[in-house]
Amino acid sequence: MAEENGAESPETTAGQDAPVMPKMQILGQFVRDLSFENIAAQKGVQGNTQPEVQMQIGVEGRKRQTENQYDVVIKLKIDSKTKEDNQQIFLIEMEYAGIFQIENIKQQQLHPFLHIECPRMLFPYVRRIVSDVTRDGGFPALNLDNVDFIQVYRNDLARRAQAKPHADA
Repeated sequence: MAEENGAESPETTAGQDAPVMPKMQILGQFVRDLSFENIAAQKGVQGNTQPEVQMQIGVEGRKRQTENQYDVVIKLKIDSKTKEDNQQIFLIEMEYAGIFQIENIKQQQLHPFLHIECPRMLFPYVRRIVSDVTRDGGFPALNLDNVDFIQVYRNDLARRAQAKPHADA
């Protein structure tokens, strides 16, 4: 029994060494900018055309003036053209933003967190808006596939790394 009294209990050790869990809260989210151009209606494109949809997506994150608050913006461009003759059908450009309260994240992990985890939380709303806008524009609802924000982040880092040597020249 004397040995037990002198040793630290697992609860105490675990309590002291337990990592503090990250905390994220969405304080607000909104469409910052939205443009839908129904080119097919403007040009009078006829018939059932099979569209080819191309999507570009980017993410921006920045610190707000309030402590532990950050803006995250998903920038989306969707260009739909006919497969047959490459005529543009519609174009969507959207910026969807969220305001996040983030605590207990190490500084070196903050940038990937803002560009991966935060957009994951916002993307279902982006998907719904795109679906509604295309349907309301007279087209079948465009249901976007899930986006791999880890890959988007890696691509952005690679693009920045390639651009950096040119900036120094």
